[in-house]
Amino acid sequence: MFAREALRFSLQALRANPVRTLLTCLGMLIGNASVILVVTISLTSREYILEQIQGIGSNMIFAYFETGTQDAVRFAADYIKIADVEAVREQLAPSIVAATGVMTEGDRILIDGRQQDVRVIGSDQDYAAVRNLVIGAGRFLDESDVTLRSKAAILTDKLAIRMYGSQTAAVGQVIKLFGLQFTVIGTFREKVDSFGQTEVTNDTIVIPITVLRYFTEVERIDPLYVQVRSASDVEAVTRQVQQILESRHRPGARYRVENLQAILDAAKNISLILQLVLILVSAIALVISGIGIMNIMLVTVTERTREIGVRMAVGASRRWVLTQFLAEAVIISLVGGVAGILVGVAIPLSAQLFLENLRIPVSYSSIAIAFAVSCSVGLLFGMLPANRAARLNPTEALRYE
Repeated sequence: MFAREALRFSLQALRANPVRTLLTCLGMLIGNASVILVVTISLTSREYILEQIQGIGSNMIFAYFETGTQDAVRFAADYIKIADVEAVREQLAPSIVAATGVMTEGDRILIDGRQQDVRVIGSDQDYAAVRNLVIGAGRFLDESDVTLRSKAAILTDKLAIRMYGSQTAAVGQVIKLFGLQFTVIGTFREKVDSFGQTEVTNDTIVIPITVLRYFTEVERIDPLYVQVRSASDVEAVTRQVQQILESRHRPGARYRVENLQAILDAAKNISLILQLVLILVSAIALVISGIGIMNIMLVTVTERTREIGVRMAVGASRRWVLTQFLAEAVIISLVGGVAGILVGVAIPLSAQLFLENLRIPVSYSSIAIAFAVSCSVGLLFGMLPANRAARLNPTEALRYE
């Protein structure tokens, strides 16, 4: 009964000043909504960044020749060879999904009526899987294309559109590379934009590595790609690839073998720090909202000094007065907090309706935290005004004008 009466009188007092109550709630609304939105934005950014990095290749290791002797003949012998790729496949078969090598050359082909430079990549049937390529039309190389040295070519989607108008129209066309005719069997693109940091450019053509080898002066795999079965084995396989390459070449030749784990870890750490900073900024907004509630309640206590004196004169205890004013602060905080939570959840959910293929994760923990903070702010910043009201002297309060 005591709590019910305190709540009823608190609601009556708040309804007596609707504009003031609304504006005070607005501060909590903005604070709570900002907490949820900030966490949502940081989670979305984190997932996008990690997806972009992982899209380059799942559990991928890449290796390339770093340095060696100045003797040109021996220098060429230090390069990673096709035989090294085969050795990695055989020795690490239980731990890897696939291994593939890349050889790169340049040539000129007829585009839009004039000769233009293109990049020609030599690889094998595993290249598409390891590099996470998306086939736009036709197919990619298969094992028979590599073994039989087929004159098959795959164009990037952008190059196919430039030359033939669409990906589908490019399939079956014949292009001339290194003086030989190649049949276009498909088109492809990278699953995520690598911003020019890979061997694939807009004007890239992929052919069997066994064919490109005949048009290169030196056999050089750069880089060697390995896709590991399990993320937990990436570090171990990285060391094993290093050992295999060094054991197959002369002492002194150095090879750099790296993986994306360091980049992924760095991205996770950066996103975590960013998330903490943004949450701190939102927490400051909540504290400011709490201070606003405290100021308004202090003003309310001053305005209602005579009312408090009358209530205490007719028998209201200090505990009753304390509870009433504390209830008013908590109600303002909760109403604004719940409204802020609804706004903070509604905005990202609404954005998904207008943006296709966009997943915006809403953190349930941020909702729980925002609600808990709303309760805490009401209690914490409402305690001083409520305590001040409860400590008023009834006689002096009745004289207050």
